[in-house]
Amino acid sequence: MDRLTAMAAFVRCVERKSFSAVAREMRTTQPTISKLIASLEKGLGGKLFVRAARRIVLTPEGRRFYERSRAIVDAVHDAETSFRAAKEGIAGELRIASSVSFGRTMVVPRMAAFLRRYPLLRVELQLDDRFVDLVEDGVDVAFRIGALRGEDVIARRVGSAHRVTVAAPDYLQRRGEPRHPEELVDHDCIRYTGLSTQDQWPYRHHGAALPVRVSGTFQSNSSEAVRAATLAGIGVALTPLWLFGDDLRAGSVVAILDDYRPEALPIHALSPANRRSSAKVKACVDYYQSAFADDPWVRTFEPAGARAS
Repeated sequence: MDRLTAMAAFVRCVERKSFSAVAREMRTTQPTISKLIASLEKGLGGKLFVRAARRIVLTPEGRRFYERSRAIVDAVHDAETSFRAAKEGIAGELRIASSVSFGRTMVVPRMAAFLRRYPLLRVELQLDDRFVDLVEDGVDVAFRIGALRGEDVIARRVGSAHRVTVAAPDYLQRRGEPRHPEELVDHDCIRYTGLSTQDQWPYRHHGAALPVRVSGTFQSNSSEAVRAATLAGIGVALTPLWLFGDDLRAGSVVAILDDYRPEALPIHALSPANRRSSAKVKACVDYYQSAFADDPWVRTFEPAGARAS
């Protein structure tokens, strides 16, 4: 058995969560992938997966082996591709994860220039509003908005999500425009369930906190759905500016309560601790941090003497 091939197959099975998908990816058959994994388990003297109905789950030993195997497979692949690269290590596959809307509006529009700068990179962009486990999902760089969860990751702040309260003109015509956050109790508020503060919007005024508990007829775990519902006139939304920037310019929505904006949410680029020395990860984070610094929707304004994390 070619141990490196088996390890590579194992790593992709973990990341794709499907033997058949990996078989198609590696241009072979599912029985062949199953035999590779079985041979690997036999050599290790233990199980890597627990087979369950229609899914595969890592054993605790399998998870530890995955972390080491991913690092080895990446190192070999980078060594091969960097031989052809002008800049060592800035080549090969790079998996980036982001929420759907942030990826659509902030990551993808800057991707062409990034790939022109590093033409030997191949990027896989995973867009999902769910919480992403970087190690289990095989992600090299993840953009995350809001407070971090104490994961074992390398984090660098690359921007800020400045927030604004918006509503469609027809909604405001029907229901009137609130002039103070407390007036939102009489409005339909569209809530994004991906934040812990979904029902309590944390407004501020002259440095003082003015939290307001809101309710409404529509909520979603998708920021894209929040945007669509707001444009449809369902209600009022408290949202990152970048989600509605083009809509504000077009007049499809109107910014309200401008004197009561909440504090901006931090935007971090995260990478697994075992990618600390990866040149391609550093290149990606450096590039987007620089690009975001020139964008008023996401750039971080810091007091004199402050330093971004």
